Amino acid sequence: MSDPSNVLLKVAGLQGWYGESHVLHGIDFEVRKGEVVTLLGRNGAGKTSTLLAIMGILEKRTGSITFSGTELIGLQPRQIARLGVAFCPEERGIFSSLSVEENLMLPPRISEGGLSIERIYDLFPNLYERRKSSQGSKLSGGEQQMLAIARILRTGAKTLLLDEPTEGLAPVIVQQIGHTIAALKEEGFTIVLVEQNFHFAASVADRHYVIDQGRVVDMIPNDQLEENTEKLHDYLGV
Repeated sequence: MSDPSNVLLKVAGLQGWYGESHVLHGIDFEVRKGEVVTLLGRNGAGKTSTLLAIMGILEKRTGSITFSGTELIGLQPRQIARLGVAFCPEERGIFSSLSVEENLMLPPRISEGGLSIERIYDLFPNLYERRKSSQGSKLSGGEQQMLAIARILRTGAKTLLLDEPTEGLAPVIVQQIGHTIAALKEEGFTIVLVEQNFHFAASVADRHYVIDQGRVVDMIPNDQLEENTEKLHDYLGV
């Protein structure tokens, strides 16, 4: 059992709907402060919907989601963001007509401790090279993903919800994002990661929750992956 005083995010009995479509059927998991935790599962299992529910973007939801002791059910996305939770969607949401640096300067600071532009460029040297000259529409997919993550790091949020950050990216960019997540963990960030790339997830995470048909069906610590390989293949269909 984990120390309750160290649990930062706790999801219990979470139900969620898109209109009349019932997609989450009692999600239960917890994340300790400073952990990297992945949500694994097949397409359509409910992983992204879980992140949307945490952020209040999935409007119809019941159960309990507590963050640092505050109940999130009933709060609006802007209120949840101001508690220090940041969401990086799979679509990235880059402003195509703005430069890299203009994109970075857009988000408001929600609390002290947001990373400086200089620190962000240390983490993402590719963005430094493109900072003035490149509009968002001219960036590669990997550069857009780096920019999407970098942008939320300026806000002061210390808990990051990342939805499929490596989807469709070249191996060298995936590796760089992995190094960045490791560096953020060292700096005390807490990260919940939805990921299809299991090998990437295994390289960065402390624990893995497996979601199937809107429920958490297993939790596997990263140091027990080897003995659970066959089970994971069954869960994920790989």
